[in-house]
Amino acid sequence: MRSEKQNPLGIEKTSVLLRQFSVPAIIGMVVSALYNVVDRIFIGNAPDIGSNGLAGITIGFPIMILQLALSLLFGIGGATLFAMKLGEDKPEEADQILGNTFVLLLISGVLFTIFGISFHKPLLRLFGASDAVLPYSMAYMQIIFFGTIFQMVSTGMNHMMRANGKPKLAMITMFAGAGTNIILDPIFIFVFKMGMAGAALATIISQAISMTWIVTNFLIKKNPHRIQLRYMRPKAKNALKIASLGTPSFVLQSTNSLLNIILNNSLLKYGGDIAVSGMGIVNSVQTILLMPLTGLNQGVQPIVSFNYGAKKYDRIKSAERQAIMVATIIVSTGWLLTRLFPMQIVALFNREPELLKFGSYAIKTWFWCLPVVGLQVLGANFFQAIGKPTSAMALTLTRQIILLIPAILVFSHFWGIHGLLYAAPFADIVAVSITSIRFYYGIKALK
Repeated sequence: MRSEKQNPLGIEKTSVLLRQFSVPAIIGMVVSALYNVVDRIFIGNAPDIGSNGLAGITIGFPIMILQLALSLLFGIGGATLFAMKLGEDKPEEADQILGNTFVLLLISGVLFTIFGISFHKPLLRLFGASDAVLPYSMAYMQIIFFGTIFQMVSTGMNHMMRANGKPKLAMITMFAGAGTNIILDPIFIFVFKMGMAGAALATIISQAISMTWIVTNFLIKKNPHRIQLRYMRPKAKNALKIASLGTPSFVLQSTNSLLNIILNNSLLKYGGDIAVSGMGIVNSVQTILLMPLTGLNQGVQPIVSFNYGAKKYDRIKSAERQAIMVATIIVSTGWLLTRLFPMQIVALFNREPELLKFGSYAIKTWFWCLPVVGLQVLGANFFQAIGKPTSAMALTLTRQIILLIPAILVFSHFWGIHGLLYAAPFADIVAVSITSIRFYYGIKALK
């Protein structure tokens, strides 16, 4: 049997590996992002729902981010440790990590579902739902909660599939789910007249299809690394290591959820429901623009993790340099689109004049410093990929907690809705300055 040391991750050109792993991941993440974005487009254009429906999904967005956070806690943590064990030529330990990751995703999905169904109304109130928006948000989220386990297992195990050397299959899985969602959304919303509930039902059905596809792949015998019953009993040592490696991604998404809660309440205070709807559009655009960076991170992570385990540090430097160049090109292209076509972007979601005016202004303002975000995201992820989650988490928290949330509260207090929107570029430029310095010394320390 070929040694794990002969894995292509350790011998193939880093540029080739980056293309093989990142391109499918980027496409897959953009397609995956369409779950929420497509819902908003169809809801925003439904004549009996419109801007209130957009606001309803926006209010529930922090909860869906928390779902994602838990799936990344175990998915990325498990994938990172799995790749390291393969790099160390320990296939049996890698299989243990695979089985433990799967069980952790199942358990956390069930617990999240129970909690969400029990407390969804007070949560939505806490997250900024007005009397007008609350019924729309409740109709959507009470169904989304029932699909939590589908979302978490499909997302988490997709990372394991990629770390298992099957990036194209991981991409196809996302295509299958998102494609189903795109087909079912108009059927449930416009044909069956199910409104918000129809959008949510389309989402959880598509996530169930993705989960079934992934789990089936990890059960077939021809897969060299399979989910096996003997490895499914959680071990405290494995669970703690998986969680520690996934903590930066978990904290990033959790703080993003907290950010959205504060943002929604501030928007409601200074701009009303129309501002909440407008920020829902901004969130959708941001998801599309930044998901390629998430895919790029997913592509470079197994390359860096494997070669860190194999002590091939020059290959890590090469992969990171190439990834940051690609990331900068991606976000700079997105920035240019927000400069040239803000009104057209908003019109995809809704054409109400007041929303068009606020939304186009918000898009241009919020994304002012988008071109520097690529370095900040890749720089923080580097430390996670080499098994230093504390450094990765610190850099992640710098933007979300230390800079952006205080800036939203302070700037909005002095300058209202305009100050709130300018909080994002302020946080971006300061965070990337800090990350650049830390990343430089982190790379330099690889000897």
